[in-house]
Amino acid sequence: MKKIVLVVLVSLFSKGLFAADDWGKTGHRVVGEIADAYLSKKAEKEVSKLLNGHSLAFVANYGDDIKSDRRYDSFSPWHYVNFPFGEKYETYEKSEKGDIIQAINKCISVLKNDKSPKDEKVFYLKMLAHFMGDLHQPLHIGLADDKGGNDFQVRWFSDGTNLHSVWDYKMIDSYEMSYTELAKNTDVLSKEQVEAIKKGTVLDWMYESRALCENIYGHTEIGEKLGYNYMYDYMDTLRSQLQKGGIRLAGLLNEIFS
Repeated sequence: MKKIVLVVLVSLFSKGLFAADDWGKTGHRVVGEIADAYLSKKAEKEVSKLLNGHSLAFVANYGDDIKSDRRYDSFSPWHYVNFPFGEKYETYEKSEKGDIIQAINKCISVLKNDKSPKDEKVFYLKMLAHFMGDLHQPLHIGLADDKGGNDFQVRWFSDGTNLHSVWDYKMIDSYEMSYTELAKNTDVLSKEQVEAIKKGTVLDWMYESRALCENIYGHTEIGEKLGYNYMYDYMDTLRSQLQKGGIRLAGLLNEIFS
């Protein structure tokens, strides 16, 4: 009986660790669902063909799902990039194992290459859908010293947690909306606003998240009890990041499959 309880606890703990890796399943599906709505007809056709009729929302968590398979361990550093505040990504020493900027560029390169095998394109399309979500989670453009906020201890209402988890899924879970509800209730944008969001490069979008990360650190204290006031201050920002991630993912795919 003790062994059974231990196995259950280990299983739950492991799931908790995976859930804290990035947006969490709901957030990633929001990004995918929004992207699905902004695909061009041609891109929609190509995406559907590669994903065997499945949507981007359906595969958005693939990048985390494969973490349970040791064969994909080399992809773990691709979900984030860490460098000190005040430094520039372009001039700071890059990780030899890769980072989120290198990861997204790799995905784009494979998908654009007509000679890439179909199974390779399928894999990197799924990964791109995931990484574009990660790119817009501010703590994924964080600091190595505290592992992107994973060692930044805070309280969420009455529970002990860390800053990374608050942004991954704590706020989203507390909002109590499904991914389809969140995607459906994004801000109404004009065509001009959508085009403005699409503009720029992956590096530009990374720096947007970086600025938010710095703001978050500047307004959060270690050990602080976070809750309703924190959601009031940041939930709109979180929702905006999800929306931008979806629009930009669609923009990249529209360009790739144009």
